[in-house]
Amino acid sequence: MNKNDYYQLCEEIWEHNRHYYVENAPIISDLEFDKLLHKLIAIEKEHPEWIFPGSPTQKVGEQLSSGFQVCKHAVPMLSLANTYSPEEVQEFIQRIHKLLHTDQVFFTAELKMDGIAVSMRYEKGFFVRGLTRGNGQQGEEITHNLLTIKNLPMRLHGPFPDVLEVRGEVFMPIKAFLELNYEKEKQGEAPFANPRNAAGGSLKLLEVEEVAKRHLDIVGHGIAEDISGAIKSHTEGLKALEKMGFPVIKKRKRCSSFEEIWSFAKEVEGIRRELPYEIDGIVIKVDDLHAQKKLGSTGKNYRWAIAYKFSAEQIETKIHEITVQVGRTGVLTPVAELTPVFLAGSTISRATLHNEDEVKRKDIRIGDSVIIEKGGDVIPKVVSVVMEKRPADATPWQMPEQCPACGTQVVRTPHEVAIRCPNTLCPAQELGRLIFFASKSGMDIEHLGEKVVTALVERGFVKRTSDFYSLTADLLLQLKNFKEKSVENLLKSIEDSKEVPLARFLMALGIKHVGKETAELLASRVGDLVLLAKMQEEEFMSMDGIGEKMAESLVTFFADPENQEEIARLLEAGVEPYVPESGHYQNHAFQGKTFVLTGALKNYTRDTAADLIRERGGKVTSSVSKATDYVLVGDDPGSKYTKAVALGIPILSEEELASLL
Repeated sequence: MNKNDYYQLCEEIWEHNRHYYVENAPIISDLEFDKLLHKLIAIEKEHPEWIFPGSPTQKVGEQLSSGFQVCKHAVPMLSLANTYSPEEVQEFIQRIHKLLHTDQVFFTAELKMDGIAVSMRYEKGFFVRGLTRGNGQQGEEITHNLLTIKNLPMRLHGPFPDVLEVRGEVFMPIKAFLELNYEKEKQGEAPFANPRNAAGGSLKLLEVEEVAKRHLDIVGHGIAEDISGAIKSHTEGLKALEKMGFPVIKKRKRCSSFEEIWSFAKEVEGIRRELPYEIDGIVIKVDDLHAQKKLGSTGKNYRWAIAYKFSAEQIETKIHEITVQVGRTGVLTPVAELTPVFLAGSTISRATLHNEDEVKRKDIRIGDSVIIEKGGDVIPKVVSVVMEKRPADATPWQMPEQCPACGTQVVRTPHEVAIRCPNTLCPAQELGRLIFFASKSGMDIEHLGEKVVTALVERGFVKRTSDFYSLTADLLLQLKNFKEKSVENLLKSIEDSKEVPLARFLMALGIKHVGKETAELLASRVGDLVLLAKMQEEEFMSMDGIGEKMAESLVTFFADPENQEEIARLLEAGVEPYVPESGHYQNHAFQGKTFVLTGALKNYTRDTAADLIRERGGKVTSSVSKATDYVLVGDDPGSKYTKAVALGIPILSEEELASLL
């Protein structure tokens, strides 16, 4: 492990933090994330000289998103250190005894709600402000969204201090979560993976009326500021909050030993599935507030508390079939068709098996009883086979030699796990491309999710992307569950999508090897769809970041008569790809310069800052290299900042950016 590997690990962890906290869509399990974090901690113990302010071990993980005013916390709102090990819980208790120089310490053990951490401020008994945790020092003001939560008191019952800051958790009860996902699926939209993601997504909505429909709930789990100073312990604080009318975590226990804490943990784990809301462990806190203050924090975590997290929920079910999905790029993916079971907030009837090698490695057969889990409550996966329950007629599975969607002979590329269908006219690939075209990564047509696209294709209403723009109310009303309001919403979304940035239009076309960064590069450097379609390989390759494979793919795509016809149809239907006007910025100092953005910006969202740079002829990339000209740094920058300093790349503050703009 060298210093560069260390920076890359930091960057990887920050990226997962972004998926978890900002997008509310984690892509790895909590356990996998914590393994990465523990690996980083071990490296930093071995190389303390490498530690820098942007390390994930030094900062709270949540980043700030756009759309809400940012406010400073009166008292820093830090996160909890996590463990999955009873031994580490014991070590925590021993460490507390040692730091406090006493053998007698009381702890409070309570449920760890799986929701979104928030802070509520009361003045003279009235609720005046609510913030997300944000980066621990400042959070986003979500006061109006919190006002929609029915059990959050607008006014406290007396007696209460003049100023009270309550820390709590916003969550979505399982019943509300299932109802929300049912409605989303009915509208053909992608369901939320779990109640935590649903709660996080709901709090980020800008329309208060929509938040109110989500039926969120809240509990308090501590007092951050009490100017009366009357409350002496965490237990007293929770009792006081209850008397004031604030909902608190009921299931808790005051403990004085590891044995009592562990007994509580086992009890809670046993009733976990019976609860009407999601939890993912227990939190153990030093009960005495004076002792908490004495113990302090590390800058990222409180020293006086720790979270013991349960393993991902697992359940046994049976594989009755293994089917194969064909994606838009032709990759074949095996999927286990399961006896439906309820797990981690939703009913699971399918689980990805990833690829043929994975099926062989785990020796998964049709008819097997298997253990499944929702890794990080994200994607259902088969963990293992229950071998002792394997029936005599369990059937080994292998990847078909022909594509299940079109019958074409599949292709096995040497040194690649993926097996592909080479037929670009394969109906499964065509459906995948249509779904992608309408998705957030493509044209971002709201209300046009996977199920709706599939229904439109099955009815023969849509065969190619341009057909979306020929849909009428009469056609849409023939779809199941589509009423007048649904039709009106979808037609408006389709109309709104016609005015689209050129970069997003290029993404929606699904050109092989062309991702978001390349699409933005092409849009900013060329800026014209007609010119792009006429360019040769060497012209593409003259641009930084475009290699031979990508250049070849672009030329092949635009030379294809069918692609030319389809682009013409889209333009005739009123689709207008545009590039932000550069006008008098043509000779700007940013022309041809490469920027990287890192940290939370105060006066711009990252997207806005990037657009302003591109308007002036600059290029925005995601990683720092010797080719980077400037790094724009906001609050709490990540490892990109350190790498830029190491490479001697000029650093810009927001103020300097504004001046240069």
